Amino acid sequence: MASGFRLIFATSLLLALLDLCRGSTIGICYGRNADDLPTPDKAAQLVQLHNIKYVRIYDSNIQVLKAFGNTGVELMIGVPNSDLLAISQYQSNADTWLKNSILPYYPATKITYITVGAEVTESPSNFSAQVVPAMRNVLTALKKVGLSKKIKVSTTHSLGVLSRSFPPSAGAFNSSHASFLKPLLEFLAENQSPFMVDIYPYYAYRDSPSNVTLDYALFESSSDVIDPNTGLLYTNMLDAQIDAIYYALMALNFKTIKIMVTETGWPSKGSPKETAATPDNAQTYNTNLIRHVINNTGTPAKPGERLDIYIFSLFNENRKPGLDSERNWGLFYPDQTSVYNLDFTGKGSADVITQANVTSSNVTTWCIASSKASELDLQNALDWACGPGNVDCTAIQPSQPCFEPDNTVAHASFAFNNYYQQNGATDVACSFGGTGIKVDKNPKRSSRLSGWQGVFDVYVSGWKASFSFNCPSNLLSGSSYA
Repeated sequence: MASGFRLIFATSLLLALLDLCRGSTIGICYGRNADDLPTPDKAAQLVQLHNIKYVRIYDSNIQVLKAFGNTGVELMIGVPNSDLLAISQYQSNADTWLKNSILPYYPATKITYITVGAEVTESPSNFSAQVVPAMRNVLTALKKVGLSKKIKVSTTHSLGVLSRSFPPSAGAFNSSHASFLKPLLEFLAENQSPFMVDIYPYYAYRDSPSNVTLDYALFESSSDVIDPNTGLLYTNMLDAQIDAIYYALMALNFKTIKIMVTETGWPSKGSPKETAATPDNAQTYNTNLIRHVINNTGTPAKPGERLDIYIFSLFNENRKPGLDSERNWGLFYPDQTSVYNLDFTGKGSADVITQANVTSSNVTTWCIASSKASELDLQNALDWACGPGNVDCTAIQPSQPCFEPDNTVAHASFAFNNYYQQNGATDVACSFGGTGIKVDKNPKRSSRLSGWQGVFDVYVSGWKASFSFNCPSNLLSGSSYA
């Protein structure tokens, strides 16, 4: 018995330490309120191409769950508000939901969170009373099949759950939600589940531009906002809003509950009065957000605290009601082309250089396929480059000039470099979900052939990448600049 206890304790401690060692994460919300979106399979390929490891969906759609099978992407799935009544009333309904929605796909599809209801306090229907009973039933269903430690159960909130958010140290929950929040917070604390909240500095600026500066909302502020109660300095609105939640939790003596931001972002287009909804502002917000999260700086009240944040949204969704901005939160258009460049690693530049500016004097780098990448990842990236990436890949088809050597690394390198040169030779344009690498040595033009021939033999970060081409110069973007 004692040895068994020690084993359980050691395992629990190891899992806790692994969780602590895991850094902050950036995920993306995959909403599907549109009639022109690509298939879930293509959406999953797009997610992998950009090396996105965390995805939130709002239901348990079978096709989506299948599409993310064996991808390694961690999914947050949802129980819609419309299903809360049935699941809250009977344990058997929760058992059946789990049996149909998770068990056929898990663990091939890596489901790590279940959101039971979404922003129920904002709903005109009275869902609040159903949330905690439904969460308990879902958790019980997970316990029956031994998954309660691997899949966490929570629900999402809007920032409207607070009655006060400034200064952050005065953050307080709306007292009208007390009967709902008390058992909810007790559930989260008991089961080590996060408090999930959707936070949008965009709305704070749009609705009150006289009180909130655009730079502060965009992580671009040159001056700090001081919390007069704590003396803490805030350089951006998102941190202040997260800390307001922290202080609201602490005021109710829930000091150990972690916060997860399950939606944030910035629209790239809006109605005439929504002047801040522009591609530049959207790119600025999300670029700065990613860098802020990846740096593991935490917030002023919780320095170094891990932040898990999901950007809304993967695609523009043309069926969402409301102002124009509601249909323009996506990072990608339905044809899978980017609304604006965004580097998900937080390390590169999101600046765009137009193809017209690429000349023989400034093309000094090229993009090739990493020999360390898996065959599947390279093929997915190649398919994207030759499809939504709009690279003309005719030359690497059978019997065409650049078909040889007939291997994925060579073909992907052809497509990657074309895309890279055509899209400004930026770090983002050579990402391909981590399967592309930049090099500073160009293959030499052959004196024996009218085309282009050479061998890359390049050392990058301590490893060697080699491949060769025999391809007419006019078919490889950038080769004519050599």
